[in-house]
Amino acid sequence: MDEQALLAYLASQLQLDGCEQATVRRFDSGHSNLTYLVQVGERRYVLRRPPAGPLPPTAHDVLREYRVLQSLRGVRAPRPVLACEDPSVIGAPFYLMEFIDGFIVGEALPPELGDGRAAARREVGDELVGALAEIHLLDWRAAGLGGMARSTGYLERQMRRWSSQWEINRTRRIPALERLERLLRSRRPRSERVTLVHGDYKLDNLIFSRAPQVRCLAVVDWEMAAIGDPLADLGYLLAFWLQPGEAAIGPLSLGRVSAEPGFHTRAELRERYEQLTGWPTDRLHWYEALALWKFAILLEGSYRRYLAGTTDDPFFAELDEGIPLIAERALAILAAAEEH
Repeated sequence: MDEQALLAYLASQLQLDGCEQATVRRFDSGHSNLTYLVQVGERRYVLRRPPAGPLPPTAHDVLREYRVLQSLRGVRAPRPVLACEDPSVIGAPFYLMEFIDGFIVGEALPPELGDGRAAARREVGDELVGALAEIHLLDWRAAGLGGMARSTGYLERQMRRWSSQWEINRTRRIPALERLERLLRSRRPRSERVTLVHGDYKLDNLIFSRAPQVRCLAVVDWEMAAIGDPLADLGYLLAFWLQPGEAAIGPLSLGRVSAEPGFHTRAELRERYEQLTGWPTDRLHWYEALALWKFAILLEGSYRRYLAGTTDDPFFAELDEGIPLIAERALAILAAAEEH
């Protein structure tokens, strides 16, 4: 990325002084859109841009994400600052949002949740579900998000969209993933509610405050937000939530931190969600399997970029075997539900 071109653009758009001493640093976390810290004097911003191609149509639409952030009121989300549609500035469209000073729970326990912080781990779970309930209880029409609504059912659209995405992303046959799609189609439930849906709601997409009390400051990564079935978000969250004693499977090892002592169980998170929203969560296993199916297809797109040589992220080297393992995990969830 041409940092000088970026800083010159920001100086002209935001009337910033001191851009000649500004710094741009890429965050290590994240394997989808690229995220950077831009610091100009005492001011700090976060920049989001798509990865290098080839990219499927409609994927990694950061400008859509910017527009969603503009409409969010009463939901914990970063404040958008500006958007740039001109790819000639840094080689791709991008947007800038406020920097939020806190910590993220990634692949390893952060110091804020280390030994002796059992209460803080419980606070993380409470805030995780509390912020999700706020998203789902938002009056999305009053927020100006009516343009995101569609006439056909959300789950039907999800199946159609991600099936098409698989045809674009696929690099090989994965029989387990094909069987999973057939089962999801034949057992698709009827949506009971329509809300704002984040679309990628999991632990590492939240920013938390530090001691003395852990609070969710913001939910980030709104790239796949839509108007749809709220249980899709809850199922996605629980699909990535490992419990003590559970083995991490392939790319799902990204969620292994929740298996540490002190965190909520999946049943506890589900119960808290029901308490906060007043809604039942029947057939949640289907939504968990849906989440893993979508995740596998998304990762296949990343694997395709890896094979094309447009990314050197070592995480993607594991996807040859990791993606089929995700499909097998989803099939096991559906099978376990049948037994009960």
